[in-house]
Parts: sequence; structure tokens; C-alpha cells
Amino acid sequence: MKFFYGWVIVGAGALMGCVAIGALFSLAVFLQPMSEATGWSRTGISTTMTIDFLVMGVAAFGWGALTDRFGPRIVVLAGAILLGLGLVLASRATSLLEFQIVYGVVVGVAAGAVFAPMMATVTGWFEKNRSLAVSLVSAGMGMAPMTVAPVAQWLIQSYDWRTAQLIIGIAAWVLLIPAALLVRRAPSAAEGAPGMPAEGGEDLTVGRALRSPQFIVLSLTFFFCCAAHSGPIFHVVSYALACGLPAMTAVTIYSAEGLAGLGGRLLFGLLGDRFGARRIVVLGLMVQAVGAGAYYFARSAGEFYVVAILFGMAYGGVMPLYAVIAREYFPMRIMGTVIGGSSMIASLGMALGPAAGGWIFDTFDGYGLLYIGSFGVGLAAVAMALAFPSPPARERTVTQPA
Repeated sequence: MKFFYGWVIVGAGALMGCVAIGALFSLAVFLQPMSEATGWSRTGISTTMTIDFLVMGVAAFGWGALTDRFGPRIVVLAGAILLGLGLVLASRATSLLEFQIVYGVVVGVAAGAVFAPMMATVTGWFEKNRSLAVSLVSAGMGMAPMTVAPVAQWLIQSYDWRTAQLIIGIAAWVLLIPAALLVRRAPSAAEGAPGMPAEGGEDLTVGRALRSPQFIVLSLTFFFCCAAHSGPIFHVVSYALACGLPAMTAVTIYSAEGLAGLGGRLLFGLLGDRFGARRIVVLGLMVQAVGAGAYYFARSAGEFYVVAILFGMAYGGVMPLYAVIAREYFPMRIMGTVIGGSSMIASLGMALGPAAGGWIFDTFDGYGLLYIGSFGVGLAAVAMALAFPSPPARERTVTQPA
């Protein structure tokens, strides 16, 4: 059987997602030691993550449009170079403002070059097993808490936060640049290869797509989903520490979320191929809301692990399926722009959680209100997902290898 290069794209995307998103979210591990070493407030450091998400969203839209025009390789390569540069420069920051600008803007722009471009690229490579393929790419991002976060914690304990962040930046260059060189545009988009699925919607412009009910519902669902889980994800380490758990235990809870998210991505990907991505997203969002609210009641390590597994499985499982739903609605030639645009709106939701959690802690000396609010926003995501319209019917001819 002829080797199908699409699986190489999946592998490269998973690795890049793991390193890029892991490096970005490692700030959650740095939060307390940075605050203690520098005197910077948790709100100020957490706001850096908010800046990251805002910048990443805008950048994802731009990177997605560039992917449609020039192909994904140059985009992810540029992101790889910028990510390492941002982390190296951030490790040398001498003020909170300098750190917020470098880590928030440069690292945010770099991270935006991974998710939307790679998701769009993978949807073009696969017709059969599409949900599974994008879930495997997203699974790389789910590996981040189990890889980058423990490494960051070990580096902080062995050296200091500046040296740890410097090492992570250099490692990002070493791993991401070779992986980026493996990425290719999907044959259906680059060559119009015979036997690939018909695009349909050839008269659909980018402007009409971004104003369509399908795009609006997709983006708002994505927004509420991210707003519900960003705060609990980012502050779970600090919350566990505030509940009296040891530092390494707190980090392993964060890692347990990632492991559950990995399993959720694989499970939801298979279920999405079998029962339809829209149905599985609704189910996953319901579980996510319950998991976010359940953190409010967690106190012991065992309770944290149970909630982390439930919550991680849900938010990890639904995230890649938004790209599958987008591919059901829109043609491949504008997929980078569509996924980038929805990611930009979702990033506004991601931006709410870290800053809100930091403010809640500094104001009320605890995180309880964060999890109550996340539960409510999670229910809003469920309500929005129920409004998904049916995708248009398309004639498809498939020759992709199994």
C-alpha cells in the first residue's frame, strides 16, 4: 500500500503543537516562583497570558490567511523562529512591563502560527478519518502539560525561572524548525489532484464566509468554550498550592489534565467520525461545564485528580472538532482564514480566564468565584452549540489510503 504523507503532516503538527502550546502554557508553572523572585503581582503576570491569547488570536487570523496564499511551511517555520526568540528574550526581562510585551506579544504571535495553519492543513489532507487526524494533531497540544510543564518545574527547582525559560526557548528552536520543514500544502489545495473531494462553494468569498450564520455560531461556540476552560487550566497549579498541596503534586494535577485531554482527543475524534462532530461537541461541552464547576469542591489530591481527568478529557476532546465542523461548512481554499478567524474570536475567550483568575485571587484571596463563573460560561457554550446549522450536502469522491 502506498505511503500516505498526510500522516507525516499529522506527526509534525502534533510535535509543533506540543512544544509551542506547552511553552506558552508553561507560564502557569512559572507564575508563583516568578512572583516570589521578582515581586511582580500574580495579576500582572497572569495578564501576560491574557495578552498572549489576544495577540495569538489576531495573529492566527493573519497566519491563516497567509497559509491560504503561500502554504503552511513558511508560516510554521516563521512561528518556530519567533517562539524561541520570544522565550529567550522574556527570560532576560528586567521589568513586568518588558516581560508582558515580550512574552505576551512575541510568544503570542509565534503560537498563533501553529494551531490554525496546521488544523487547516490537516483538514485538507484527510477526507476519511478527518476527525481522528485533527484530533491527533491536537493531541500533541494535549501532551504539553505532561512534557513541557514537568520539565519546566524541574528546571525551576534545579536552576531558577530565568534559566529555565531560556533553556525552553532554545529547545523550541531545536525541535520546531526541523518539524516545520516537513510540512506541505494538501494536494487538493496545491495541485487539484484527481480523485480528491470536490471543493464546492467556489462562489463563496472570504467576506461572505465570515458573515455567514455558520461562521458566527462556530466562532461564538468556540469563544464560550475557551472562556469556560482557560481560567481553570491556567490557575489549577496555583489553586492546588493554595489548597495546601505540594508543588510537584500541583504540577502533576496539571499534567493529569493533559493526559486526560490526550485521551479525550482520541476518543472524541473517533466518536466524531462515527456520530458527527457537532453532536460530540455538544456532549463534550456539557461535560466541560460540569468539570469546571466541580473544581470548586476539590480540596484533596484525590479529588483534584478526579476532576482534572473529567475536565481535561472534555476540553481536550472538543477543541480539535471545531476544525472538522468548519471543513463541513467551508471550502478548503479559505480554510486557513476561516479557522484563523474563529480562533481569533476564541482567543478573546481564552484571554478572559487568566486575568480574571488573577484578579479574583488578589481581590478575594481565593479562586472559588473563578470556577463558579466558568461553570456558567460552560453552560452558555452548550446553548450556543445547539444552534449549529446543518452543513451543506456535497458530492465527494475519496481515494485517500486508509
